[in-house]
Amino acid sequence: MPEITKSQPGSFCWFELGTTDTEAARQFYGDLFGWTTQDQPMGPDMVYSMLQLRGRDVGGLYGLSPDMRAQGVPPHWLVYVSTPSADDTSAKAKAAGGTVANGPFDVAEYGRMAVIQDPQGAMFGVWQSKRHDGVRLFGEPDAPCWAELATTDDEGARTFYSMTIGWKPDVKSAGPMPYTEWVASDGTVAGGMLKMTGDQWKGIPPHWMTYFAVADCDASAAKAAKGGGTVKVPPNDIPQVGRFSVIADPAGAVFSIITLAHHP
Repeated sequence: MPEITKSQPGSFCWFELGTTDTEAARQFYGDLFGWTTQDQPMGPDMVYSMLQLRGRDVGGLYGLSPDMRAQGVPPHWLVYVSTPSADDTSAKAKAAGGTVANGPFDVAEYGRMAVIQDPQGAMFGVWQSKRHDGVRLFGEPDAPCWAELATTDDEGARTFYSMTIGWKPDVKSAGPMPYTEWVASDGTVAGGMLKMTGDQWKGIPPHWMTYFAVADCDASAAKAAKGGGTVKVPPNDIPQVGRFSVIADPAGAVFSIITLAHHP
């Protein structure tokens, strides 16, 4: 897939890891995906690291603050949606029944953002770009390729995200359960959604899942386990889509890897 030069409104533009051990995260993801880091000082006590593949940004990394840890915020991946106005999107989220957990606020000269919780509890970010637009690689091996909402109320989520982001939900009925694709205003498919049903979801709250493309799902899952991660869902096939696995990194942040059946 060609390098991204401009994130379109409604697309997933950034993927960010908050962790309790930044050095261990650098080692784990560097070994797994070949990422390098470029550090950006963000104040007297904070460093924000750009995660890069072949010198191109694919995400960000930071250490959870003492306040965040005290509030019980676990290591996690956060997805960001591109928006022309973080303030307008935040206002729409409130009107649709969501909660603005943080912001909107400026991130130096790079952009303006907010962190939002949807009515079912899933967290996501919105990003209004200034000097920094977002990821430069998407959909190729070792780069992000998909974001998927797992929710307890798919009908409610369709309404919320349509009102907040402007996505058009496209419900696919083929397969064992309905699957929703989020269609952005330019007609591209931004991400997906499934309803959490069955015992396999017991104890898991609604969430957005980040997917990274890999050349060989089984080999990458084995490498993640060898590097100190935990294979939460062993590699298995999604017909006509690809082969995926769910991984927790050494600090506990959960993400998915997938070998796509058809490279974008």
